[in-house]
Amino acid sequence: MKTGVDVFFTEDRHRAALRGKRVGLITNPTGVDAALVSTAARFRASREFELVALYGPEHGVRGEAQAGEFVAYYEDSHYGLPVFSLYGQALTLPADPLADIDATMRDYDTRHTGKQVAPEMLRGVEVLVFDLQDVGTRVYTYIATMAYAMEAAAAAGIPFIVLDRPNPINGADMEGPILEYPRHSSFIGLYPIPLRHGMTAGELARLFNAKFLPKKCDLTVVPMSGWRRGDWFSATPLPWVAPSPNMPTPNTATVYPGQVLLEGTNLSEGRGTTRPFEWFGAPWIDGFVLARELNALALSGVVFRETWFAPTFSKFSGQRCGGCQLHIVEREVFRSVTCVLAILETIKRLHGAKLELHADYFDKVMGTSLVREAFERGEPFAKIVASWEPGLAEFARLRAPFLLY
Repeated sequence: MKTGVDVFFTEDRHRAALRGKRVGLITNPTGVDAALVSTAARFRASREFELVALYGPEHGVRGEAQAGEFVAYYEDSHYGLPVFSLYGQALTLPADPLADIDATMRDYDTRHTGKQVAPEMLRGVEVLVFDLQDVGTRVYTYIATMAYAMEAAAAAGIPFIVLDRPNPINGADMEGPILEYPRHSSFIGLYPIPLRHGMTAGELARLFNAKFLPKKCDLTVVPMSGWRRGDWFSATPLPWVAPSPNMPTPNTATVYPGQVLLEGTNLSEGRGTTRPFEWFGAPWIDGFVLARELNALALSGVVFRETWFAPTFSKFSGQRCGGCQLHIVEREVFRSVTCVLAILETIKRLHGAKLELHADYFDKVMGTSLVREAFERGEPFAKIVASWEPGLAEFARLRAPFLLY
């Protein structure tokens, strides 16, 4: 199979819109071809068009910034190009933004300000191209960056091109509630789509353009060839390049749709460890007890193993935490959002008031307050999961005309 960037360079018709144009590229380390040559390098070397600017999402063009960390404008010495941050301008920094990265992330990630492509960033740019690897979860900020960039392209009257890439956790399965729009719209969830949406970036761009953007942009999606809806990342010949510092493997992406909700609690989601989102816990948890209780639920596709860890940053930095690791033994039937609700219900039963939810941020991640309210009333997780099934069925109908594979 070929990703959008490889199709772009092998089929002349896709480059027609760029010939003789000044091009801006939204990318990061995941923007590579099958041979691991970066899209930026290939664009810079092209004689058909001129690459004049780079734009970085959260974590930056080079991918080194942590979640919630300010990313500043700079001029790249390697490419000799300006690099505009789409995650940083207009942010009022605390004295030490990494001193409490969790609070900074909860605050800044939910704001709309500081994330848009300002008009002056597009001065002299005639075409805007997007090449980022998404991970299949609404909360991951790259699709919000794409939507804001599409708005900017529409306002500037320039074409917007998406070089499509696989959904690493497949394009068939969906999970979680539909975001309540506009009440819970934020940078970690702009539009009314599920937590796990089962779409590629290109398909989402088509949906956003038709249904949600205030003004349609001149959109082109360069599709992949050879990718099928049910394919997981391992079914492709592609090398995995970490989309962000805490997304090291495809296994991380598999558990992320649910485990990301732990960011809205006082539990460690494993940031600051070698297994972010696969490990979770707190200093007051006994891993042996928790693993026993969770495995007794016989959740589909997952086995819990007791573990202990001491994060090097983020929640409980330097403290020993007890908890569990999720071992996915059958990913086709594993449901991450169901799993995290079962985890929270079990920890609440074992530890009571020690478990805390950051209500506003939890609701923003979930896309609704209804789940938290039901959880706090003591409704069982299976009933909560059943409540969002009609919304998923309706979304499946909404997205159908925009699917490419």
